[in-house]
Amino acid sequence: MEHRRMAKRTIVTFVDDLNDEPADTTVSFGLDNQAYELDLTDKNAEELRDLIASYISAGRKVSAGRRSSGSAPKVAKPAFSGVDGAAVRAWAAGQGIEVSPRGRIKAEVIEKFRAAGN
Repeated sequence: MEHRRMAKRTIVTFVDDLNDEPADTTVSFGLDNQAYELDLTDKNAEELRDLIASYISAGRKVSAGRRSSGSAPKVAKPAFSGVDGAAVRAWAAGQGIEVSPRGRIKAEVIEKFRAAGN
């Protein structure tokens, strides 16, 4: 009897972090020396931009690596720095590891992901 290999396809779908609808874009922003990203529909991304537009127009652009004159402490990079959360979630699903579809991914899952050569 001949054994055939089965192909496996993993599909990653981004969902809006606010309403679980399919996301159209990822919005990055920073506040208090912390960087954030949200996957949003175009409508929610526009609402976010509208909400902070007056603050952005009143603020100063700061180039990467330059700080404002404040003495805020340096924020340590999180364990998942440089790792695509969607890729980790897809890999974990393929390994049978349960991971929440949103929010923080446990460091041990990320370590396993990296150890697998990803």
